[in-house]
Amino acid sequence: MTRPPRLRVSEIFHSVQGEGTRAGVRCVFVRLTGCHLRCAWCDTEYAFYEGTWMTLDEILAEVERYRCPTVELTGGEPLLQPATPELLARLCERHETVLLETSGAVPIDAVDPRVVRIVDIKCPGSGEAERNHWPNFDVLSPRDEVKCVLADRADYEWARGVVVARGLIGRCPVVFMPVHGRLAPAELAEWILADGLDVRLGVQLHKTIWPAVLRGV
Repeated sequence: MTRPPRLRVSEIFHSVQGEGTRAGVRCVFVRLTGCHLRCAWCDTEYAFYEGTWMTLDEILAEVERYRCPTVELTGGEPLLQPATPELLARLCERHETVLLETSGAVPIDAVDPRVVRIVDIKCPGSGEAERNHWPNFDVLSPRDEVKCVLADRADYEWARGVVVARGLIGRCPVVFMPVHGRLAPAELAEWILADGLDVRLGVQLHKTIWPAVLRGV
């Protein structure tokens, strides 16, 4: 008998969306285990290795407990696990909005078109800028999002050049987010205003609401 597909899950929790264009919206998060990147500012290192194997039916049942219209798959890097596209498709049958947060270093071609893809552009300050899979950014739709996490002025200038050169501004929402505790949001805001750059300034809302809580929010 064929064993049903499984995913290794770091945690499933109910919170408010802390980042991006849906910040503040109630959301169920499914954080999958594993990541092939080691970003210098990563705040979810526990997801590199910790996790429990669950069938897709078990994951769906746990998500359903919260009766929430919005669900996000995150990591780690969720697309490293082969069963992730199937889980995303099944979630789309049950939930109004399904989000995928991905590093941008893995092809997104297999992702169901109903999914909102939130794709990182890794900046030099992450130590992983050479891992960006640039073809991903040619297939984004207006409902997808691009996120750049910035550690300093050099990251800002680099990211500004990339999003302008690739014509991402106006094609989909582009969020510039400072590394929490390293780059002040006010400073990043001043740079954006001075340049008249039509990106969104994002902050990690959950870290303002629950500053002492490191996981499950």
